[in-house]
Amino acid sequence: MISPAVDLYGFAARVPASPLTRFAPAPTGWLHLGHVRNAQYVWGLARALSGRVLLRIEDHDRERCRPECEAGILDDLDWLDFRPDIFTTAEFRAGACDGRQSDREPVYREAVEILRGRGLVYACDCTRREIQTSSIAGPEARYTGRCRDRHLPLRDGFGWRVRMVPGMEIFDDAMVGRQEQDPSSDCGDMLIRDRLGNWTYQFAVTVDDWRQEINLVIRGQDLLASTGRQIRLARLLGRGQAAVFLHHPLLMKTPDQKLSKSDRDTGVRDLRRAGWTPVAVLSAT
Repeated sequence: MISPAVDLYGFAARVPASPLTRFAPAPTGWLHLGHVRNAQYVWGLARALSGRVLLRIEDHDRERCRPECEAGILDDLDWLDFRPDIFTTAEFRAGACDGRQSDREPVYREAVEILRGRGLVYACDCTRREIQTSSIAGPEARYTGRCRDRHLPLRDGFGWRVRMVPGMEIFDDAMVGRQEQDPSSDCGDMLIRDRLGNWTYQFAVTVDDWRQEINLVIRGQDLLASTGRQIRLARLLGRGQAAVFLHHPLLMKTPDQKLSKSDRDTGVRDLRRAGWTPVAVLSAT
């Protein structure tokens, strides 16, 4: 099951002993070969190191997530024989599950209260276009802090942000190596809840990794740039020991284009319909 690209001997000294890691798809589309590659790393390393895998369904975006996609993801995981140790596919099918982000609203509210108590949260009425127009040029829009001291009400209809002071986050990625990132410079004050009431990916995943005691995060290198801000946010929430991060290479559609959920020729459910076997799908990554 483990990817041929994984050098276990090289990773063993950099990751926790008997790690708790997670596989965390978003049900905004169907499982594809890129997810399968990630699952091979997650389950492969966990099993090789006598660790455990937690299954998390990241449906924090209520506008884009679909129940039928969650059901399809669970079916594909069963078909490929990826069996979670915590929050099984049967538990998700049974109803409310603490591995599903939409069932964890009280956990996120509690985390916000921790940040509010430290004076770190404020409301923001800036639109995405305004942020893109006023931000400093870079790979992503950087929020300039316009609403920091406007004392807008922390309620629905406003975005909620966390103050990010300048300063480097330095960490050693288990695959990529030493990294230095300044969340304030990279993204500015972090949006944790949008004006529609959706928790953001950055916030929900950080809270979940902390509260669910994930100590090894295994994911694709497209998410490497967001790691520093997640480490910073976790520390602001009170996490003492940061998780170890391992960012593996992506499975690419072309040399400069990664796979997406819209690529029907790489979707697991489409490959199943075309007569592929689980072994063939696993070998394709």
